[in-house]
Amino acid sequence: MIKQEALFKISYGLYVLSTKENGKDNACIVDAFSQVTSTEPFMCVVNVNKQNFTHDMLTNTKKFNLSVLTKDAPFELFERFGLQSGREKNKFEGYGGKVSRSGNGLLYFTENTNAFMSFDVTGTSDFGTHTMFTAKLTESDVLSSDESVTYSYYREFIKPGPQAKAGWVCSVCGYVYEGEVLPEDYICPLCKAGAAAFVR
Repeated sequence: MIKQEALFKISYGLYVLSTKENGKDNACIVDAFSQVTSTEPFMCVVNVNKQNFTHDMLTNTKKFNLSVLTKDAPFELFERFGLQSGREKNKFEGYGGKVSRSGNGLLYFTENTNAFMSFDVTGTSDFGTHTMFTAKLTESDVLSSDESVTYSYYREFIKPGPQAKAGWVCSVCGYVYEGEVLPEDYICPLCKAGAAAFVR
C-alpha cells in the first residue's frame, strides 16, 4: 500500500536507510534524499557513500526502506546507525528501539520516525565517493504527525558539542565522534567525509 502523504514528510532532513542481505539487517544514516516525480510511479533518489557497508548490501539487493527521523530522535540512534560500522558488528543487535518489517521483508523504524517508505532500485549513477540510487516507491505509510528533524536542528539540539566530551572532530563540518578509536572506514554521518578528515 502506498500513502502519498508519506512523501510530504521529506524535508532537508536525516533518514535511516535499511536493507538486508543473506539474512543480515543493516542500516545507515543518510541526508541526501529527494522525490523526483510527482505522479505514479513515484521515483526518488538517494545518495549513499561507497565506503559505507550498507552501500555494498544495497548494490547487491537493490531494495531498501527509508525511515524519516523526527526531532525526538535521540543521539544514541545517530551514534549507532551513523557512527558505528556494520561490517563486523550487527547494528541492530541489542537495539532497544521499535522496528517492524514492511512487505519487502526489510526493517523500518516505528519509533522516532514520522513515515517510512520502501523502494526498489531501478538505476545507479556513479559520483566518485557516492552512488546515487534511483528507486521506485513500492510501499509507504505515515506513522506520526511529528516534525521531521533537519540537519540544522540536529546540529543545534541533538549532537553533543565538542565541549561536551573530547573526541574526533570532522574538519569539514564539525561533527564529533566520541569514541576512543576512530574506525578506518568511518564516514561522517552528516557531511560524508571519510576518516582522514577527522582530527583529535
